[in-house]
Amino acid sequence: MKILMVDACPRKESRTRYLAERLLEQLHGDVTRIVLAEEQLPDLTEEAVVKRGEITLAGMISDPLCSYAKQFADAECIVIAAPYWDLSFPAILKKYIEAVMVTGITFTYSEDGRPVGLCNAEKLYYVSTAGGPMFDTASGYGYIKTLANVMWGIPECRLLSAENLDIIGADVEEILNRSCLEIEKLI
Repeated sequence: MKILMVDACPRKESRTRYLAERLLEQLHGDVTRIVLAEEQLPDLTEEAVVKRGEITLAGMISDPLCSYAKQFADAECIVIAAPYWDLSFPAILKKYIEAVMVTGITFTYSEDGRPVGLCNAEKLYYVSTAGGPMFDTASGYGYIKTLANVMWGIPECRLLSAENLDIIGADVEEILNRSCLEIEKLI
């Protein structure tokens, strides 16, 4: 199985990455890691949007502007590691999503205008941690789940998380261990 691990964790000692690595230990396959902080993700300026449209319309999907989308679409399983920040996720993940949303590679539209997913993945795991409670996951995980199900055609999307890690008196090790046990049960 071809697994794509998308690391949107800015911190070196990320608890989110720690949980994602525990998940990857349970999954079996060849893992390709992409650390977003180390990538030169393109800015979707007007010029870039026009160029990408021209490239995909001409069927030139080998252009570097389509590389992230091709890698994403080819994966058989996707793991996204993104901490819960400001009721969502770090901005670099949104920039990456913009790079993978390429018509003709990760999705297309039917004759009646409905999105049709073109991704190979059957499962997408979204791994997140939060210092406090995750009051509402709609803006982070919910957004990714909708993209997975509606736009990319990925039928199964799961949230794996640990929260309240920075609450005074929290037993961080115990909270992370419980999350790891949940991951083991899930797989």
